[in-house]
Amino acid sequence: MTKDISALIEAKMPTLSKGQRRISSVIMQSYEKAAYMTAAKLGELAGVSESTVVRFATELGFEGYPEFQHAVQELVRSRLTPNQRIEMTNLRIGDGDLLSNVMRSDMEKIKITLEKIDRESFDGAVNALINAKQIYIFGVRSSSYLASFLHFNLGMIFENVKLIEATGTSEVFEQTLNISEGDVMLAISFPRYSSRAVSAVKYARDRGADVIALTDSKSSPIAPYANQLLTAQSDMASYVDSLVAPLSIINAMLVKITKLKQDEVKERFDRLERIWEEYDVYAKQ
Repeated sequence: MTKDISALIEAKMPTLSKGQRRISSVIMQSYEKAAYMTAAKLGELAGVSESTVVRFATELGFEGYPEFQHAVQELVRSRLTPNQRIEMTNLRIGDGDLLSNVMRSDMEKIKITLEKIDRESFDGAVNALINAKQIYIFGVRSSSYLASFLHFNLGMIFENVKLIEATGTSEVFEQTLNISEGDVMLAISFPRYSSRAVSAVKYARDRGADVIALTDSKSSPIAPYANQLLTAQSDMASYVDSLVAPLSIINAMLVKITKLKQDEVKERFDRLERIWEEYDVYAKQ
């Protein structure tokens, strides 16, 4: 489980050595830069050796520097302002071929997501959606576009799909008032996390509904309420996170649902095709 690095440093501060305190100071003052430094580079910045940095990580309870670095990155992702994100992107991507660098970065996010995703949770999420009495889809801010995409395509397959459209927490509760056991809420939330998403999944879980959380990590504030947790890599790209990996998970869910419900889906699309043809929904080529 990802640890809260800032809380750990604060708790350990009285017992840290002089060198370890310098490392702590660098991290807390410039965590957005320290998050992607090697142990050697962080040590150089703090004026200590690389081995001191590694010992510092284990002193805080991490298995090694990579786990420690991930915790610092989580701190970055939850706290950076848009302007800080832009500065961080400039440091990471540089001034080369930006198109290639960004697209290669997106490809890497999908690769990492594929390697780390919990296949049982993925299958469980698909089965939950197929068997749900009512499906509620929730996502706000940038995640709302993923929610709308999923809602549109699931609505082509099922008739029991509802997109929660809310500008305030009260509207979330109004639109999920009747959620109950047998229903499913699929909530999407990526940094900076929305407090409305946390309220929505907590309410759904309290009401006995299954919760599918599509988010970036186990330390996401919506993760503790999930029956099925789907994590996708979404490191920052400029002032906004890249959402290619979660979109790929959504695509995979839609494909698997279509495959499992193939006969019903084919019959439904035959009916839709006749309606589209009759009412000239699509332009003739």
